[in-house]
Amino acid sequence: MNNKIPPPIVTLVFGLAIYFSRSIFPDLSNAIFNIISMLLIISGPFILISAVRSFKAHQTTINPINIDKATSLVQSGTFKYSRNPMYLGMALILLSISFKFNLIGGIFFTLLFAIYITRFQIIPEEAVMEKLFGEDFQKYKSKTRMWI
Repeated sequence: MNNKIPPPIVTLVFGLAIYFSRSIFPDLSNAIFNIISMLLIISGPFILISAVRSFKAHQTTINPINIDKATSLVQSGTFKYSRNPMYLGMALILLSISFKFNLIGGIFFTLLFAIYITRFQIIPEEAVMEKLFGEDFQKYKSKTRMWI
């Protein structure tokens, strides 16, 4: 794989960009956005942790830098609904930060995060998964969405 930056670090950088760019964008905060932010900050980590637990239950690597060490194609739990629930969880965390601090800039940065993760993490990971799991991965890919 050509990406050597761990996705949690990428998420942190985008989260900081959302927070520190808030003075550039209009402040649209209100009580509804705070509630949405709370729901997202609960659901994002929940999805991410559920995915990690599925990997651990199948005794396969969660390290996105060494995806070629995967020993199992996980298709249960949150992986029934998304091929990338960990990245989905990270995106929901970024959206939570967006709704709390910087809605317009946050949506922009979260979209950039999704583009970046898709290009530099998901596409290379899926190429490795296809080599490792062949037809099983193709079937899984055909019935399960990349994000949601």
